[in-house]
Amino acid sequence: MTSTPRRVSRDTAMPSIRDVAAAAGVSYQTVSRVLNESPRVRPETRTAVLAAIERLGFRPSRAARALSLGRARGITAVTSNTVLYGYAATLQGLEEAARAEGMAMGVRVVESAEPAEVKQTVDYVSDASAGGVVVIAFDAMGVGVLEALPEHVPAVAAAEPNAPDRGRVAIALDERRAAADATRHLLELGHRTVHHVAIPSEGLAGGRQAGWRDALTEARAQIPEALACGWDIASAYTAGRRLAAEPDVTAILCGNDDIAQGVRRALYDAGKDVPGDVSIVGFDDIPGSAYWTPALTTVRMDFVGLGRACFRAAVAELTGQAQPEPALTPPTLVLRESTAPRS
Repeated sequence: MTSTPRRVSRDTAMPSIRDVAAAAGVSYQTVSRVLNESPRVRPETRTAVLAAIERLGFRPSRAARALSLGRARGITAVTSNTVLYGYAATLQGLEEAARAEGMAMGVRVVESAEPAEVKQTVDYVSDASAGGVVVIAFDAMGVGVLEALPEHVPAVAAAEPNAPDRGRVAIALDERRAAADATRHLLELGHRTVHHVAIPSEGLAGGRQAGWRDALTEARAQIPEALACGWDIASAYTAGRRLAAEPDVTAILCGNDDIAQGVRRALYDAGKDVPGDVSIVGFDDIPGSAYWTPALTTVRMDFVGLGRACFRAAVAELTGQAQPEPALTPPTLVLRESTAPRS
């Protein structure tokens, strides 16, 4: 299975401190000295730099100040959650990449999508000590912060695959294709259709739900109503009980592995065998899913790699360098024991 990470860049790049340096024929350190009114700059050089600033429409930013003070050494991650696997693994990738480069990483949790909470978070990361910002925009809270960030704040998004262009560099895993492949796997086992229990952040355009629909549409199979549940396993168990009561349900794609755990338990309590009566596929390949009974067929997601790619992109935004091409391992369907041919 192949997958292409999505990357969205600004339509019109703001001139950077390095652009000013090139236009004035000086180093970016010299531009920094001019911006900070250092007496160590010759008058003619200062005049050339100021003329380049005026000509390019350069606006000194937090990133420029970071470079001028030699303090561009930190990244702040904004997230609504630090425990759920996708969020935590993305944070892990960010931290590992920052540590490898000798940079500090801070974490700011946004607790709701309420305007006051979003504003407080934006004010914090905008006024924090110099550094770049990575927003984990997997949900409404992250998206709200991303949209409210001032343009001068160097920021990158770890995004959903179908997210609209918000004028920022955005890197995403191809969940849509992965979900379609998982659904096709179940259809190829002879299941007439596949039911879906969705994670809370999913909508009709969400990558996992969209891919599930793509595969069912392609196969001309019935598209059942997707069941929504919360992040907690108890709500997944409730959704599983509903599906267990329907005799025609033989295959279920779960929005993540925690949901698969709740659905699996509901099927067990209803006397349904997995995979003899119902096949289940999860998403994320959390640690331990290979050791369930039965071992869970799931989609492996490279969230750690996503975090590392976002770190590299944030450093490029912060320093005015060209954006690197993100190097990600595509999502992969891992076949285990929880799926079988329809009996």
